[in-house]
Amino acid sequence: MKSLVSISDFKVEDYLNIIELAAQFEANSYRNLLKGRIISTLFFEPSTRTRLSFESAINRLGGNVIGFADISTTSSTKGESLHDTITMVAGYSDLIVMRHPLEGAAKYAAEISPVPIVNAGDGANQHPTQTLLDMYSIQKTQGKLDNLSIALIGDLKYGRTVHSLIMAMMHFAPHFHFIAPPELQLPKEYLQILNDKNIPYTLHDDMQEVIPEVDIVYMTRVQKERFSEPMEYERTKNLYVLRNSMLDGAKPTMRILHPLPRVNEINTDVDTSPHAYYFEQAHNGVFTRQAIISYLLDL
Repeated sequence: MKSLVSISDFKVEDYLNIIELAAQFEANSYRNLLKGRIISTLFFEPSTRTRLSFESAINRLGGNVIGFADISTTSSTKGESLHDTITMVAGYSDLIVMRHPLEGAAKYAAEISPVPIVNAGDGANQHPTQTLLDMYSIQKTQGKLDNLSIALIGDLKYGRTVHSLIMAMMHFAPHFHFIAPPELQLPKEYLQILNDKNIPYTLHDDMQEVIPEVDIVYMTRVQKERFSEPMEYERTKNLYVLRNSMLDGAKPTMRILHPLPRVNEINTDVDTSPHAYYFEQAHNGVFTRQAIISYLLDL
């Protein structure tokens, strides 16, 4: 039995297989591969794109969805443990998709569950299915994954999508540019991994200086829900705002990605730019999550 808890659970060949499968699902999205199967979606934390794209993926594959999108409607409010919730729901399901605010929750669930667990985000740790759809989006827009220059901008400390993307893309000879305020710099353990692997990276204060150099601009929002001090959030929330006027000089093939939701870090005047790809990126999540589910269940 396979689960997807961390992007590191998969090897390069797995990434490439899922990207190929996603392309096949984009070409023919409606299939009955999950007919007679039940998938549980357990969202202990709010979600729009991840939850709905998983549910769309399951429905397009002919499966059935059960679960919850609001923890207040569950027995967790009565004190039920994660152990008991997972053990109980596994008896109803062929696979569980789970988002949880605590780092390590998905790993714990995978250790006790008799059915595969898909991590749909665990706190500030990882978001592997987002990374796979990001990789599919990069492959579609750049025609390759290797030897790309990638700028990651905004909340690099708490941004689980950034953490997962770094761990996956480091296998493809990238050059990373990290742009963040001091309070939200990439955690040192990720920099150490890049140093150990001899992956080149640079640290910047000004995002405009790197835009002409890069193939991908990956914007992230400053995540208010991760801050224990409201003043720290207020100090950092508007430090990096991408505007259309800043895209002069960008490579014609450069594309802007964002895991969404957007707050104000991408001005709406960017939406009409040919460089904007974040809404298409979100749509790619359906095909990629179809691929992930079918891959884990060997369909």
